[in-house]
Amino acid sequence: MASLPTLVFVPGSWHKPSCYNKVIEQLQRGHNIKCLTVTLPSTTGDPDATFKNDLDAAKAVISSETTQGRDVVVIAHSYGGMVGASAIEGFSRSHSNPPSSLTSPGHVKTLILIASGFAITGLSFMDPLLGIPPPSWRANRTTGFAELATSPRELFYHDLAADEAARCVAELTPQSLKALFEGGEHVYAGWRDVPTWYVGTAEDRALPVVLQRVQVGMARGQGGVVVHEELAASHSPFLSKPQEVVRIVMEAVREVSGLKAEEGVGLGGAEMRSLVPEPRLGAPWSWVKYGLPLVVGRGMGWAILGFMSFRRFWRRR
Repeated sequence: MASLPTLVFVPGSWHKPSCYNKVIEQLQRGHNIKCLTVTLPSTTGDPDATFKNDLDAAKAVISSETTQGRDVVVIAHSYGGMVGASAIEGFSRSHSNPPSSLTSPGHVKTLILIASGFAITGLSFMDPLLGIPPPSWRANRTTGFAELATSPRELFYHDLAADEAARCVAELTPQSLKALFEGGEHVYAGWRDVPTWYVGTAEDRALPVVLQRVQVGMARGQGGVVVHEELAASHSPFLSKPQEVVRIVMEAVREVSGLKAEEGVGLGGAEMRSLVPEPRLGAPWSWVKYGLPLVVGRGMGWAILGFMSFRRFWRRR
């Protein structure tokens, strides 16, 4: 049987790697697959921590595996999606990284994004929002941290039991503003280099699902290969729907590794509870609910692709 890739987990803003514990335990116990986590410096209480610091931390974990000949699957949540995608640069076998250019025998095989956006090369996390924070948090320029302005339970964990949600809220950490507002020059759209699985969250109160669908369309419009599934979950499905997340992860692992379910990466009996958000001929409402956001996003993706091509042409003049 072919060896399984190592899974590298990147958390989002305010979160410790321990937020993935439920998923990691199931993957290690049920599938005997190696899991590593990334601690983002921007979530360790240092207001001077930058996106580049986060990126370096992720690349160090990836490199620790690829230099030993092990392949990697990167799994990232929310803001961590920008870190994870950018960390792929130089570690994948793609048109931009031919095998002759790789310095490590192992490489990144795929990216799994959970309730996240798609990084745009050269743009920081807040650049697409014109530097204006959403209503859920505010920028405290005095402390240098992003402060939640909405109940964390309602924002991240509304589908968890009260006691578990309280534990999760207590584990949240300060988030450096610099990592969110700066560092665009280090951002890389690594999802264009590898097949990407997108785990959408239909009940998300932090990143509305319609925006997630638009971004999937945008990524596809730029040439990204994106497998899109949605769970009826909050912004943190690895806590409220861990079994379903594990199933999707193992589907991706099986696909990129060229393995069959019976070769040691079965789904462990998990029920099919996700939805593939595609319009269906017999369901007219699905064309509005799913088709329209995907089409709008695809148009945005084409526009971004056209602008980047024009910019490259202009710079060569």
